[in-house]
Amino acid sequence: MTIKNHAKTCLIISGGILLLAILLSIVGLGVNLGLDFTGGLSMQYALGADASQSDVEAVLNGMNVGEYTVTVQGANHDEVNIRLAAIDQDGVQAVQEGFEAGIVEKYPDAVSIGDVNYVGPVAGATLLKNAFMSVLLASVLMLIYIAFRFDFNSGLAAVLGLIHDVLMMLAFMVILRSFVQMNSSFIAAMLTIVGYSINNTIVIFDRIRENARKMSGNLPREEVVNRSIKECLGRTINTTLTTLITIVALYVLGVASIKEFALPIIIGIVSGVYSANMINGYVWAFLEERKRKNGGKLLKAKKA
Repeated sequence: MTIKNHAKTCLIISGGILLLAILLSIVGLGVNLGLDFTGGLSMQYALGADASQSDVEAVLNGMNVGEYTVTVQGANHDEVNIRLAAIDQDGVQAVQEGFEAGIVEKYPDAVSIGDVNYVGPVAGATLLKNAFMSVLLASVLMLIYIAFRFDFNSGLAAVLGLIHDVLMMLAFMVILRSFVQMNSSFIAAMLTIVGYSINNTIVIFDRIRENARKMSGNLPREEVVNRSIKECLGRTINTTLTTLITIVALYVLGVASIKEFALPIIIGIVSGVYSANMINGYVWAFLEERKRKNGGKLLKAKKA
């Protein structure tokens, strides 16, 4: 199999995806923020019979609670999760009591399971701030570590790839807003992918370093990257497929809260493999070739 440099094409594709997400956000179709960010109330009930989403929605409509989402879940489809957005903390008890009074008329065995969670919008702002600081701190520390273990250009290329993967996750959260909400589980998924993505990149950069020593020093750095990616391809395919099989199974079989975690992980894994094999190494090659040219010009200037 011949490996070629398609980094420019890949960056154009990534740029197009980001541009689409930005345009959707501008027209009001941005990320579908969940209760962890917007604030609101989450309740979960076991109904004791097959749950009908329309029955639950009829009770909520009769209460005039505003915007809500109802998710039927459970192995026997006898549980519902209700999320209410437009509610303040003082009204939690009244809403809970009103819903329970309405739902027992249709499901006499209905009981509350789990905690009734109220999340204020301040908590959402704190989550976003902490997530941003976590990714920023991780990027800086990884840049220092990779620059020390390999070289500065390797560290810079790896961190740029890391930022690319996080942006791709955010972009697809916009594009797939009809299928998934962004809650605190997205933060966990994003931080998981930060570690997973950088691991793929380091494996390839380690092979690049070995091949750069073995191959002719005058050989274009792009050729070194091509060979290194080809040698790592079997490992990349095996680890990616085994991971994806597990995460896809979680998404297909899991409840709503699991899906909110699994879908961003799937996107992040695919993006991480894509950037590690199609972009990051070639960014390093570009930086190295530019370093060579600048070094050559400096040497000629000294001789003159």
